[in-house]
Amino acid sequence: MLDDFFIRALVAGIGIAMVAGPLGCFVIWRRMAYFGDTMAHSALLGVALSLLMDLNLMVSVFIVASVVSVLLLFLQKRGALSTDALLGILSHSALSIGLVIVAFMTWVRIDLVGFLFGDILAVSRADIDIVWGGGILVIFALVYLWRPLLASTVNPELAEAEGLNPERARFFFMLLMALVIAIAMKIVGILLITSLLIIPAATARRFASSPEVMAVCASLIGAVAVAGGLFGSLHWDTPSGPSIVVAALVLFVLSLLPVGRRIESAPHTSHGGHH
Repeated sequence: MLDDFFIRALVAGIGIAMVAGPLGCFVIWRRMAYFGDTMAHSALLGVALSLLMDLNLMVSVFIVASVVSVLLLFLQKRGALSTDALLGILSHSALSIGLVIVAFMTWVRIDLVGFLFGDILAVSRADIDIVWGGGILVIFALVYLWRPLLASTVNPELAEAEGLNPERARFFFMLLMALVIAIAMKIVGILLITSLLIIPAATARRFASSPEVMAVCASLIGAVAVAGGLFGSLHWDTPSGPSIVVAALVLFVLSLLPVGRRIESAPHTSHGGHH
């Protein structure tokens, strides 16, 4: 069955959507959409370093994204700048340093477009193993961290009072984001992974009655977007990665249509957009 490149693309894409859905819910609840972008942009620096030092691409991207996360936490503690300003600085710096390193490596032919937009149709069986293996690991970690993460999203002070260690949960959440971006980059690309994190989760918000239901819905909506985008790209001969994002956008727009009663599932933050 996996001999067909289209089936491989479908299986890999759905694997990424399943993991991106629940993670994306936390990105939305915590108002961290820009953080997802920063992590994705730092991936290009990971690509550059992997080529420069002859490292494994996925390991290199994961390390760089993790370092950026730790740097963000450190700079937030210093409190000199707002989180969005720090994210802007880290995001564009990592992307630019990556591009400059790539420019210096004249001996390497690098397909930047491939890294930015991915190539889901070139997925190998080994890639599928990595996506599903890594994905199952991330899901188990999320289930384990669910309560402290959710509690610290709703009210960090209360979570701390209950001994749930919100800082630690937040750090591990950032590592999970780094891992998912490292896994997904080759397949959906640096620029599209953030879309898969955010759009299905934003769509699921419309239909969910609880945070858990929203996480499951986000995974399913992401999977539908992957299937729809791939079949659309096959039918109309459009680029596959962007087609998946367009399919996700179509689902989001449909979710905005005034059908039935809207149920708000986001944990209600009592701290005015705490990052």
